[in-house]
Formats: sequence, structure tokens, C-alpha cells
Amino acid sequence: MPMPRLRAALVALCAVAGVAATPSALADGGSISFRVVKAGFVIGGSAGSGTLNFHGRNFHLSIGGLSYGFTFGGSVINFHGSVSNIRGPSDVAGVYAAGGVGAAIGGGAGAIVLTNQKGAVLSLVGHQSGLIVAADLNGMAITVD
Repeated sequence: MPMPRLRAALVALCAVAGVAATPSALADGGSISFRVVKAGFVIGGSAGSGTLNFHGRNFHLSIGGLSYGFTFGGSVINFHGSVSNIRGPSDVAGVYAAGGVGAAIGGGAGAIVLTNQKGAVLSLVGHQSGLIVAADLNGMAITVD
């Protein structure tokens, strides 16, 4: 292979490697668990706390949120799952939005996937207990303490 073709092939290989090393390819993940207490009468509020485990270290999380829509009652939800597409614990901090319809009389279970403005993806399963009926839009803010 003549030298110009070898050089062109090496440049092309470097370009492909550069595309493969985009920020999302360098992202990491961890596990998360938190508890949220939700109550409302049309307008609802929620608060909670939890833990992010990232690279073997635990980070405390604070959670607060609002909901608007058809919300009556109160419940406690225990979530656990995985976090992906993060480079560090601070990437989990942010605002997550969701819409939902549901009811809990005594207990129930569900799953949800949420994304924030930094691209962090929470894949969660949860168990809900209490007495609540809801068809609302929810906003949840997570801070890493």
C-alpha cells in the first residue's frame, strides 16, 4: 500500500475512533433508591430522600416535587433501580417530569423511566402504599447533598 493511502486509512481510523468516543460513550452508571411521600388535593406535593451508589460510594439525595391535575389522597412510594448515562453523581441532580394515571388502595407496584436535562436516565421500579387516586403531571427535582 503506497504511503498516501496508508496515511488516509490511519486518518479515517482516527476519525471513526473519535466518533466512538463521544461523551455518551464515556458515560457511566450506578444504582439508586429513594422514598417519596406524596399528598394532594388537585395540587400535590412530594418530598423524600434516598441514596445514589456510584463507584462504590454512597451519595445522599433530596427530592421535592409538585403535581397538578386530578390528585386526591396520599401515598408513600419506595423506588429502586439503576442510573445510566452519568459521568459523576452531580449528573443525577436536576428536574425530572412525568405524567401519570394511577391509584393505590393499600398497595401497588409500577415501573418508570425518567430523564433529566443532563441526560441522566433513571430506570425505576417502585412499591406504593397509601390511599391515592391521581391523573396528573408531575415534576420532581433531585439534589445531591
